[in-house]
Amino acid sequence: MPDDEKKPFHNPFGALKDKLGELPRGPEAKPAVAPKGPARAVVRLERKGRGGKEVTVVEQLGLGPRELGEWLSALKGALGCGGVNEEGSIVLQGDQRKRLPKILEARGVRRVTVG
Repeated sequence: MPDDEKKPFHNPFGALKDKLGELPRGPEAKPAVAPKGPARAVVRLERKGRGGKEVTVVEQLGLGPRELGEWLSALKGALGCGGVNEEGSIVLQGDQRKRLPKILEARGVRRVTVG
């Protein structure tokens, strides 16, 4: 039986396997750099003026309005909760003090203070 009849189908890339050593190398991968974020964040729980509902407030990020909106969307998605920007801080629904520091550090915040 000829070789063509033994194979179930024709592989057009089969001949390239022998030429793999001749191909040029691609660009070198750059090492992953940690995202650079704000130097500090203060996380605290608040109930006053909210009808007894608990909210977690993230303050002192030092971000502009556009960046605060991006951070709010990312934090709401990561935590699975609602939230809003209020006067330069991020307000998230519920008590998120245990989960939030890890997420903020992953986004590049160097120092997270939980109060």
